[in-house]
Amino acid sequence: MKGFFRMAQRVTMNDVARAAGVSSATVSYVLSGKRPVTAETRTSVESAIERLGFTLNPVARSLRTGRSTMVALVVPDLANPFYALLARSIQDELRGCGYHVVVSNTGARRDEEEALLEEALHQRFAGVVMTPFRLATDAFEAMREAGIPVVVSADTPFGDVDLVTPDSDGAVVDAMTHIAASGRRSVGVLAGPGDATGGDPRLGRIARHGTALGLTVLSEHIVHGEHTREAGAAGFEQLMRLPQRPEAVMCVNDVTAVGAMDTAERLGLDIPRDVALLGHDDVDIAALVRPRLSTIRYPAREVGAAAARLLLEQIDGRTEPRTVHVAARFVARASA
Repeated sequence: MKGFFRMAQRVTMNDVARAAGVSSATVSYVLSGKRPVTAETRTSVESAIERLGFTLNPVARSLRTGRSTMVALVVPDLANPFYALLARSIQDELRGCGYHVVVSNTGARRDEEEALLEEALHQRFAGVVMTPFRLATDAFEAMREAGIPVVVSADTPFGDVDLVTPDSDGAVVDAMTHIAASGRRSVGVLAGPGDATGGDPRLGRIARHGTALGLTVLSEHIVHGEHTREAGAAGFEQLMRLPQRPEAVMCVNDVTAVGAMDTAERLGLDIPRDVALLGHDDVDIAALVRPRLSTIRYPAREVGAAAARLLLEQIDGRTEPRTVHVAARFVARASA
């Protein structure tokens, strides 16, 4: 029984140091990479770590560095599958580096966004990845002053921080060309909230490229709302009850498009015969609904991987902000 308890005790850095014949400081240097060690020493330490089954205690590391191993992922709507995929991707990238992802939902409310940033600052999180909706563009200044890395995933720049953003002009042109080729000439838009910080770049791209292709995007055919299924349902009904309704409707994301499908079914409208419908993101539901949803694919897994890499670069010491553009593409299915 004594042997069992001895085996169950946690292996410490001192145990590794003794097994490798080096100091505990040298073991720390091998683990952190903060100081160079010889290849022979590194091999000896890594062999001892593997032989003893040593794992670094995250609590002890946070006490030494003054910062936790937690990374905050702050998103507006966990009910949107895009953010579930984003969280999974970021978690997969960071787990192997010893970081743990805490996911928080803001409901796209500014007070929640600010409160979660304050908590991350108070807890000295290792970093923050965020999709902000209504924050002021200088909201991350306190994080930067505290040395906490920040990465924003959004369609528009958000202050002087790292950004992951869609490269979607080509995809929007392809979508508009597809609509024009079907003989339709008027396009409605279920856009994002009118008071979102930085406006709605997706709406701007649709209007700009649609006009260039001879399509009309009338002001009365633009409905602003949240990025939710309920807002999609209400906005689509508003468009369909107009005396002159649009012949195609583009939605700010796939979730709002599904809400539009709910309303179309209730009103007895056929998609795409009566009105074409397009989404944005290409989450799994886009290929599961009937008719299958035409959409602009903005791959959440690639977005998450890019955000995680930017965060790790900052943790490793990079200070100049970077922007990564993730390519989007049009996916034609049965709804348009």
